[in-house]
Amino acid sequence: MMSKEKFTLHPISAVINFVKVLKEMILPLIVVIAVNGFGGRGESEGWSSYIVYIIYAVLLIAMLVSGIIKWKRFRYWFEEEELRIEYGLFVKKKRYIPFERIQSLNYTEGIFHRPFGLVKVKVETAGGGATKEADAELTAISKEAAEQIKKEMSLAKNKELNILNEALQSENQVVEQRKPLFRMSQKDLLILASTSGGVGVFFSGLAVFVSQISELIPYETIYNEIIMFIRFGALLIALAVFFVLLVAWMVSVAITFINYYEFTIRVEDEEIIITRGLLEKKKVTIPLSRIQGVRIVENPLRQLTGHAAVIVDSAGGSLAEKDEKIRLIPLIKKNRINPILVQIFPDYHFEPNFTRVPRRSRKFFYRLDFLWMIPVAASVSYFFYPFGLMSLLLLPLSFLLGAWQHKTAGYWKDEKQLVVQYRLFSRVSLWMEKKRIQAMTERTTYFQKKADVSSIVTTIKSGVTGSATTIPSIEKADAENLMEWYEPTRKEPIDREKEQPL
Repeated sequence: MMSKEKFTLHPISAVINFVKVLKEMILPLIVVIAVNGFGGRGESEGWSSYIVYIIYAVLLIAMLVSGIIKWKRFRYWFEEEELRIEYGLFVKKKRYIPFERIQSLNYTEGIFHRPFGLVKVKVETAGGGATKEADAELTAISKEAAEQIKKEMSLAKNKELNILNEALQSENQVVEQRKPLFRMSQKDLLILASTSGGVGVFFSGLAVFVSQISELIPYETIYNEIIMFIRFGALLIALAVFFVLLVAWMVSVAITFINYYEFTIRVEDEEIIITRGLLEKKKVTIPLSRIQGVRIVENPLRQLTGHAAVIVDSAGGSLAEKDEKIRLIPLIKKNRINPILVQIFPDYHFEPNFTRVPRRSRKFFYRLDFLWMIPVAASVSYFFYPFGLMSLLLLPLSFLLGAWQHKTAGYWKDEKQLVVQYRLFSRVSLWMEKKRIQAMTERTTYFQKKADVSSIVTTIKSGVTGSATTIPSIEKADAENLMEWYEPTRKEPIDREKEQPL
């Protein structure tokens, strides 16, 4: 029988709540302080010169008190096969979460948790919801308390009740099960940082920060300094650009190293367990039952070096975590993928023989690009002549990209699964089980009908919504064959659309 004893969070929760609010307000506070001259003027007399400082101090104290009150009023307990939570700053609220609806418990060990042996627990339920928060969050509890929640959940779901006894009797087997299926090396981390968009993220973050304090930046002075700098010659400019890119790359490597340090994957109790992080150690659990699709993604640079990333589409979750697409393996050698995925997904076939789209479909991959690029290139060439003529290069580049996409597109199926391969810029191979496909649509435009081809759109659950994937312009007979393949066990009506030209 479940205990009705009420449990509290660790007192460090008050500090964590304070820091969380402070982190959200730190940038506005910096801007306000800078605009107000850091609290007063030199000619001010008496206590009035410290008014701004007093306001800041009152705000900080209020945030700290708010964190303490949240900690004091938070309680959780187990009753009637539910996790029950009582919380609220000014208004007391209660939330009851049936254990049978809980899909995963995600653990995080931040810099405030580790010294005290604590974890933060996020509770994700089936279906999630279109909210920006997890269904429940226990800011700081002991690891023993976190295990107690998992134990109560297992009991409520009528799972095996003799797990401990079996573990004691087959200790060697448990050790083997808990051995990581994949562990990312430092070399992989370096390649991941070098081939990811981390450098772009750095510059984007820098641009956001500059935009917040744009009124304080002396643009005229900076412009004059840049003009003086340019006079020294192109060599110094090139060195400066190289230095900035080098710093951005080093920041990207550092961020990647911190986020993915000791990245490991385990499979236990029908769950994928991912652990990672240096400063903040995260442990994410993904029930295998929630996984709707498996993607192998290769951007052009990684494709050249024989590397790829593995991403899974997960049903449910919260928008704040953006966990509808989870990086199962951020970076791995292509030839190492299949042995690992076969252990995690034994029902999948990871060596498909793709059927490619017909040659006559190539025109459908670049026709629309030409339509909007021609007037854009013409306008740019006219208004920015002669340098605008470089925009004409977009036409052959668009043609080459379309041909590249045509060469990549294809599909493969057997009785239980469908595999689709396509390319926007990165090459993506998507595995979907037939029973996971929510809807399948055949679409045929006027021009496709004349070419005797059709497109197939498949939809699977992903996050709180869905994710659609198109098999573009395949043989009409193949499209009909796919619709018949899906029809016996479809969950949604088959929809055949014929679009007429505008």
